[in-house]
Amino acid sequence: MFALGGCAGPEADARPADSGVVETAHAEAGATGSEGAASPSGAGGDRAGRATAAGSAPQAPVQQARIALSGTETEEDWRILLETVRQARAAGLDTVPMGDAVAAIGRTFVGEPYTPGTLEVGDREALVVNLREFDCVTFVENTLAIARTLRLTDSTDPEVLKRTFVGELAGLRYRGGSLNGYPSRLHYFSEWIADNAARGHLVPLTAELGGVVDPEPVRFMSTHPDAYRQMADPEVREAIVRIESSLGERTWIPQDRIAGIEERIKDGDVIAATSTVEGLDVAHTGIALHVDGRLHLMHAPLVGKSVEISELPLAERIRGIRGQDGIMVARPLEPR
Repeated sequence: MFALGGCAGPEADARPADSGVVETAHAEAGATGSEGAASPSGAGGDRAGRATAAGSAPQAPVQQARIALSGTETEEDWRILLETVRQARAAGLDTVPMGDAVAAIGRTFVGEPYTPGTLEVGDREALVVNLREFDCVTFVENTLAIARTLRLTDSTDPEVLKRTFVGELAGLRYRGGSLNGYPSRLHYFSEWIADNAARGHLVPLTAELGGVVDPEPVRFMSTHPDAYRQMADPEVREAIVRIESSLGERTWIPQDRIAGIEERIKDGDVIAATSTVEGLDVAHTGIALHVDGRLHLMHAPLVGKSVEISELPLAERIRGIRGQDGIMVARPLEPR
């Protein structure tokens, strides 16, 4: 049922040689950040009760884009996608504000397992579709991609829904919406926000909420290459260094200011917990959700745990975690 209402360090990701290719209906062809894992890149509904949706004729796609899949996706992933969309439509989530839809869809994954490294599959970068388990970033990405799919097509044709979702997921995870090798993934979540904002997927709110500038260079991946197997390739390492050099200063809200602005943050906003680790921008990510008048975090938290709504309000939660010292905020926008 729908009710309106970590991660740390870059993650990696590569794909097998037998990856499939999907023709996607996506306006851009195309973009990603642990408590569990919000590093530079590396579920509560009743799954048993979900059935596959099928039906009407497909709509004409906005644009055809070829996206290679990792080959790790399963029939269960597609079943979860189709049933989540079906239930969301039945609940009228295609007519409510975007943030409310994001929050409600996120709630359906509460209770689903946290698993790190789900993007680390194979030897070639390709799109991973995994709705059975999440890290903190893939939870945010998949939830937003489903919400955007819901708004972009009213088709019930499974293939149309799959193509649309694949395009939206790739568009969130890869720089400029284009999958072109490991460096094209948005490993640093501050860049994930900026890149998706530039393409109209969301609007950054940190500055207007009173954020302050953080000029510290972002370079965790290049200074910890042994943490990422792809960095053994000199060309990949050089590309990551160039990307890091292009990242400018960031705006963040210090932890002692969060309680004072939490009423201005809406359900469904994307929350990034900033990191105290040198060279790392974001330590964790999640989705804003108000509970009993206080702002909480819906997120995939730690190994051995599952997607949850934080027990403590966000302000208190951040203060209690040594490696986190503030937040960034961005609001999902209606697809154009």
